Amino acid sequence: MPCEMHSIIVLSFIAVGLSSTSVAVPSELYSPLIPQKIQAAFNKFKTNPIRYPQYTDTSGIWQYFSPNMWPSGFFPATLYGLNERNALCPSTPANGLGMVNWLELGRSATGNLVPPEPENTPDHDRAFLISFLEELAINPGNTTAQAIIVDFAKILADRFNPAVGCTRSSDGSDPFVGILPSPSRFGAVLMIPNVESHHRRYDEPRAFDHRCQSHGQHDLLRDGRSIWQMVEYNSTTGEVIGKRTIQGYSDNSAWTRGQAWGIYGFANMFKLTGEKKYLKTARRLADYFINRLPGDGIVPWDFDAPLLPAPRAADSSAACIAAAALLLLARYEIDKANMDNYTNSAIQIVDAITSLAWAPSWESLLSNATVNKPAGNALTGSIYALPSADG
Repeated sequence: MPCEMHSIIVLSFIAVGLSSTSVAVPSELYSPLIPQKIQAAFNKFKTNPIRYPQYTDTSGIWQYFSPNMWPSGFFPATLYGLNERNALCPSTPANGLGMVNWLELGRSATGNLVPPEPENTPDHDRAFLISFLEELAINPGNTTAQAIIVDFAKILADRFNPAVGCTRSSDGSDPFVGILPSPSRFGAVLMIPNVESHHRRYDEPRAFDHRCQSHGQHDLLRDGRSIWQMVEYNSTTGEVIGKRTIQGYSDNSAWTRGQAWGIYGFANMFKLTGEKKYLKTARRLADYFINRLPGDGIVPWDFDAPLLPAPRAADSSAACIAAAALLLLARYEIDKANMDNYTNSAIQIVDAITSLAWAPSWESLLSNATVNKPAGNALTGSIYALPSADG
């Protein structure tokens, strides 16, 4: 999942405030190609039927998918991200940000997303939520966005199994599967009181938070530092019956995008709850990621994948997710030394992956993503994003 367009945008405007960093920000983050490519993708996506970009082919051409696919909210969130960037880094002839009204485009793209009905939610992964969170960050009084987030949180809560201590990833009989992104989804439940006061399945969000942390803090973590992609449970007893990493090199390997999502998820939970247990977990995951970077700083698709045959595949999406997650962690870090380390590491990661994967001739911003190496999907561009509302 390479392009990580929105994360690049988030990094570029956050970097404006990094005057204390000792690391130079790559000039490509301010290239006019960024708004040009994203406007071109918007123009192409506005076809009938509406389809959303998810990843490119190996020549850099976007592949478009139905809006009911789980990553559909990432592209509208990218448009909101450019709107925010334009507010923080006003448009100039050099950066080209003034070419369109990015907020108008973001709202237009979001309007084509159809939230799932409660009876049509075979899994918990609903990235459509991202762009509605972006809208609420701009207009907290938007009742449509409020209702969609509340409905999503209810759906998520209904998938929670108290015996297991996490949400079910996908429907079916045992094993009950909890997957890596779960900790970053819990924020939707925890933010319900901030959106609307109503009866909830969980009367006390902290009780829900406590159960969730058991799954995230203990079952998902391998040796307390790296992370599994999924954990399988007995749905009646809550007993762990298996752990897997299906998109990594092996079940026991350190899949980098999973590690990056973990940093983001626990950093975001610390932001939302103030609970230091989440900060400690985010630190452990971040330190592991940073310490395992190879000498050239380029994030591989899996830290434990063989070096031969060379070159080992990179993953530009993992790099950008990790960098954005490290900046989120740095923003809420309470230790100055850690804050500086995470900030500088984020910029170094972006500098290394930009040197490798900046792709002016591609429709995506970056090449060299690894969407799913075991399934043969690699060397592409990707749309995966992190919401700037959370960053």
